[in-house]
Amino acid sequence: VWHNLCHLNNQVTRFSGAVMKRLLVIAALAGGLACGDDINGPGGVVLDVPASLVGTSLDGAIYLSWLDNAFENAPADAFMEYRIYSSGYSLDDSLCDENWSFEGSTIAPEYLAGALVNGVPRCFTVVSVSVDGLESDFSTLWADTPRPEARNEIIYAYQIDQLFSGFKFWDDINLDRIVDDFELGIVGDGNRTDIDFWVDRDPSGDFYMVPERAGTELVFYSNDPIADLTSIDIAPLGGFTRDDYQASPMFGYVFQMDEGDGFPRYGAIRVTHVGTQFMIFDWSYQTDPGNPELSVHGGLVVAEDSGIRVKR
Repeated sequence: VWHNLCHLNNQVTRFSGAVMKRLLVIAALAGGLACGDDINGPGGVVLDVPASLVGTSLDGAIYLSWLDNAFENAPADAFMEYRIYSSGYSLDDSLCDENWSFEGSTIAPEYLAGALVNGVPRCFTVVSVSVDGLESDFSTLWADTPRPEARNEIIYAYQIDQLFSGFKFWDDINLDRIVDDFELGIVGDGNRTDIDFWVDRDPSGDFYMVPERAGTELVFYSNDPIADLTSIDIAPLGGFTRDDYQASPMFGYVFQMDEGDGFPRYGAIRVTHVGTQFMIFDWSYQTDPGNPELSVHGGLVVAEDSGIRVKR
């Protein structure tokens, strides 16, 4: 307790909101003890700060992972758990709120933060905890935004079934400017001029996605196949065009759409199958206006994949 009070006190300038809440509780237990120079305190061990925190945007959730360095470098039997904290995040200011909340704990270097609201940015940090109950410093921060997604959507070529050859990521049916679940991922008539794209089949049998409504543009995400929809991370900064793009299985595409309010919307597609009559794809859509976060790395920190394989 004595060390925890001193340790948290050192973090006040960076995380004053969350630390002060915990500080009051610990201070009440610690009484009038003064801080000393011993970094471990009397009989206490402080573990390494968790390294390389990254996140993946999911539907109503954020998957977090980090290196297991705190466990691997801990003295024998000194590691207890990791604790995850979260706060609000301002996309415009690129700042995390000072009021941190406890999300949960885990013994593995990964955590699924669920029951989140799509389109609402959150900021995350992780600490390691020793068996003495002492927390490490906060890890680097990671901001991310959950977004809706769907798997195995079927859409027909215009030449086969016109009524089911068009797609719109968001159709504001009730005109309230709020994204409702029933307004997402609409497959409809390829003749509609308000759809985002329709599917054309050329004489050779190849399928092409054709941007339709004004303000909808498309870009090829990668020259290589992608493993999953979540591999499509933050939307590219440029390269969007109204040109047709061939739909190729295992490849990803990103759409940029204009909703008339000055803030672009972003959607992603991963094609999984192209047949003779229809194609199948997975899609995601970021409901937060102007937010390009679609999946991994769409946060405060730009980092490479950790390559973590959980063994415990």
